[in-house]
Amino acid sequence: MAEEEKKSLNFLEQIVEEDLQSGKHGGRVLTRFPPEPNGYLHIGHAKSICLNFGLAAKYGGQTNLRFDDTNPEKEETEYVDSIKADVRWLGFEWAGEELYASNYFESLYQFAVTLIKKGLAYVDDQTSEQIASQKGNPNFPGEDSPYRYRTVEENLDLFSRMRAGEFGDGAKVLRAKIDMAHPNMHMRDPLMYRIKHAPHHRTGDTWCIYPMYDFAHGQSDSIEEITHSICTLEFDVHRPLYEWFIEKLGIYPSHQYEFARLNLTHTVMSKRKLLQLVNEGVVNGWDDPRMPTISALRRRGFTPASIRNFCEKIGVAKRDNLIDVGVLDYCVREDLNKLATRVMAVLDPIKVVITNYPNGEVEELQVENNPEDVNSGSRAVPFSREIYIEKDDFMEVPMKKFFRLGPGLMVRLKGAYIIKCDDFIKDEFGNITELHCSYIPESRSGSDTSGINVKGTIHWVSIQHAVKAEVRVYDRLLILEDASQVGDDFKKFINPDSLTVIPEVFVEPSLKEAKVGTNYQFMRKGYFCLDLDATEEHLVFNRTVGLKDTWVKEKSK
Repeated sequence: MAEEEKKSLNFLEQIVEEDLQSGKHGGRVLTRFPPEPNGYLHIGHAKSICLNFGLAAKYGGQTNLRFDDTNPEKEETEYVDSIKADVRWLGFEWAGEELYASNYFESLYQFAVTLIKKGLAYVDDQTSEQIASQKGNPNFPGEDSPYRYRTVEENLDLFSRMRAGEFGDGAKVLRAKIDMAHPNMHMRDPLMYRIKHAPHHRTGDTWCIYPMYDFAHGQSDSIEEITHSICTLEFDVHRPLYEWFIEKLGIYPSHQYEFARLNLTHTVMSKRKLLQLVNEGVVNGWDDPRMPTISALRRRGFTPASIRNFCEKIGVAKRDNLIDVGVLDYCVREDLNKLATRVMAVLDPIKVVITNYPNGEVEELQVENNPEDVNSGSRAVPFSREIYIEKDDFMEVPMKKFFRLGPGLMVRLKGAYIIKCDDFIKDEFGNITELHCSYIPESRSGSDTSGINVKGTIHWVSIQHAVKAEVRVYDRLLILEDASQVGDDFKKFINPDSLTVIPEVFVEPSLKEAKVGTNYQFMRKGYFCLDLDATEEHLVFNRTVGLKDTWVKEKSK
């Protein structure tokens, strides 16, 4: 491979290409994505999905979807179903049927028996607190358990009785016998099995002992003959244990590689903290569009392509870093700009009466659907004497370079006519409630013969034909940039403006046919999509993202 070509590859691609060139693994590439079914996947998991599935696809390989379902107290079928839906929505398909660590419970049990027979595992009767107190710290060695030197026969008998359900939760554990003075704390006689009398979402009450992650992980990889087991960086200290189990068991030598996990500004990336937000009602469920879960991003209007592009843009690194959430916003803007239909919606309306337009007359004006797509066509939008425009498109005393409406000023209505503000009406509090304008009949868009040039164009909606809707405007979940810098008090940094509900806006009538999963650009306001809460009688739209990033500018004022 040419040196320049090699430099363009990330470090994992370089490893795979070197393995293929050397004939390692017989030219196979088999990766896996191993989520725990104890919550919904978030944007960090999306990076891992894109990496594992994308890497295998690039080199003609496959990816297994394997659920790490070794903790029955936290796992639910709901999470399994949501994870499968998320992977497929992102555009990926796993090899064969989905797999489960629970598929291998019998094999894992027999692996544990093998280690006991080799004198490399023992049953410990101590409590978790006692075991933790004996671990020592990185600067001081730990202490041997008083049960460390039980005979092989005694350990086999006790482990068998653990499986048979003779002992209560926490009464005994199975530990690997490695080295209580090892500099890596994970190698100090780690737990392999614990007792949990809890029904499992797949195996029911068949088992009451369950393998720990560090024991199930590598052996499951080996059973499936995974060639490249890709984990996030926090698992690098677990790799020696991963390799120790495989070596001592003499099984297929899967190898673990680590990459930097995704840390996103203004975003909670801890599954435990996300669960806390859900359980405490801070958000309205896992798919609340303020959440960073894949299901929430989907509901908010993000596209699979925008998330894949984001994951590709941020790259694969060996060191942790903090990615600006604005990069994710940029990627969805870039995608939606190409595919979103442009429509008109007035979020903060003021009434305009076009005084010289015939009473009762309605015109069907053609408005282009998407100027970025020449094949998108146009649609008919009704125009009448009374319309709504945005309140901030009028100024009683216009500032310099204000190219919208003010006394005596003219502006073009998108797809319609040029109008001039002749007068306005105020209520008893001095608030402007109505504008009186006149239109230039010869200035109709597409056939303008008026010779008048105006610098501003604004959107509008015919009052007679306007459809009422609710709009939900979402913003950063946290006011804090780096959520990893705080502990359990992170909730005090929730952005009070993370959700703004506008209960009544007016949209053009074409949006009565809006469908969930279709993206729209509300002209000059941002990208929106129909929410799952919407009904035929009550339309609800979520703002996916604004037309440009105003966060930095607003927060620097």
